[in-house]
Amino acid sequence: MADLLELELVTAGYGASVVLEDISFGLDHGDSLALLGRNGVGKSTLLVTLMGLTKVHRGAIRWRGADLARTPTFARARGGIGWVPQERLMFPSLTVEEHLTAVAQPGPWTVKRVWELFPRLEERRANFGNQLSGGEQQMLAIGRALMVNPALLLLDEPMEGLAPIIVQELAGVIRELVQESGLAVIVVEQHARLALALTRRARPLPGGRRRVVPAVPRRGAGLRRVPLDPHAQGGGRDPAARRAHAHRGRLGDDRRGVHVELGPDRGDAREPRVPDAVPADRASRTATDRGRRAGPLAPVHGTDAGATRITSPS
Repeated sequence: MADLLELELVTAGYGASVVLEDISFGLDHGDSLALLGRNGVGKSTLLVTLMGLTKVHRGAIRWRGADLARTPTFARARGGIGWVPQERLMFPSLTVEEHLTAVAQPGPWTVKRVWELFPRLEERRANFGNQLSGGEQQMLAIGRALMVNPALLLLDEPMEGLAPIIVQELAGVIRELVQESGLAVIVVEQHARLALALTRRARPLPGGRRRVVPAVPRRGAGLRRVPLDPHAQGGGRDPAARRAHAHRGRLGDDRRGVHVELGPDRGDAREPRVPDAVPADRASRTATDRGRRAGPLAPVHGTDAGATRITSPS
């Protein structure tokens, strides 16, 4: 059992959408881990799940042996989890120095130590967050996370969109944090070789699969779509689909399905809501050779070979 962070069969995502499924691993003090995988497998989602920003459907997340399920995001940060988001999330109304002092907590990391780690930030200490380059913003995001004096540092795509020379500089800083600071570090990085050079071990995330947790119908649930399967006799086994199938003649050959309204007092489906048939006398008529519309069910006058006779819809 890991003494710092432990995930046990965690399934999480955004609302009813599941992105991570049955993820388990542990992390000790001073350990480092790279999360690998292609786009869409949930690497960034795993980090925001650790920060409490997604919905955990099942499983357990334990921090220093305590369950994190009901711990809000700000309490996780105060408890020792530092997060460097992929978007960096700079405050345009705060200076570089204010970004650091606003989140500072007692510990070995101070503003002076961040200046020593990133001398360029000290030069820009009076500049606002939106006045920095991409590389400077990434340095500030890392420095801001260090100012909470974390036991675990989460780095989400720290090299994304940066110039090669800045990537080399940041890679050296992260390697120093991993090897000398005693911090536990989780790095999400697209480039496997770079990630493996920064951390002691790696974990590939499987899948990239998306699914939706089925919701239990409740009162007043609104509308849902019932598919009309052309291969199912009478609309299949779903009662709502069977009733919708009975109205297919009025809907035409529509394979997209119909909206079925759920009753306000019961979970079953009412009759499908279908549009009324258009009266025959309102149907569009073929124009005559003089540009006028013919009367209802009247033959087309003229000798144009392309003219046709209007008939009533069956």
